[in-house]
Amino acid sequence: MPDRRTQLLDAALSVVADKGMKGLTHRAVDAAAGLAEGTTSNYYRSRAALVEAVLDRLLQLDAELLQDVGPAGTPRDVDQLAGQLAGMVLALSRQHSGLTRARLALSLDRPEAVTAGHHLLLGGLEQMLATLGVPAPAARARDVADYADGALLHLLTVRREDDPNPKAIAATIRRLLMH
Repeated sequence: MPDRRTQLLDAALSVVADKGMKGLTHRAVDAAAGLAEGTTSNYYRSRAALVEAVLDRLLQLDAELLQDVGPAGTPRDVDQLAGQLAGMVLALSRQHSGLTRARLALSLDRPEAVTAGHHLLLGGLEQMLATLGVPAPAARARDVADYADGALLHLLTVRREDDPNPKAIAATIRRLLMH
């Protein structure tokens, strides 16, 4: 069982995923965690302290998630990379949809909080593309990141009932990498 702080922060992420940032209150976190009213405020005195702790927890979970669903090893070619990235998009929109919704809500509320992580991911993708010999790797990395973000948003909203085709997503990523 996670420690109390982790339990509260995971409950807070669940609240943000379900109700957005406006729904993030100490009382809502207590209820989501199934704990006595006042527990969250004992650990995080202000809403600002709670939000900062939630952002730290999100970074920790993102690092774990990248290891779990991130590209398995260095891809040997663009086709393999496109397949790996398509798999990540699907995992983030399905198995990890709550965390992705929370990340999006936090991103809209606190864009500066996700900038460093975005640039880190973009840099890693750019380096991978350069290694694979993809022309203009920085521009292609941005194109793929933009597409993946848009695909995730649609899969979580207007296309949430769809059964997405990983091969179609990979084909789009390949086109973005090779145009």
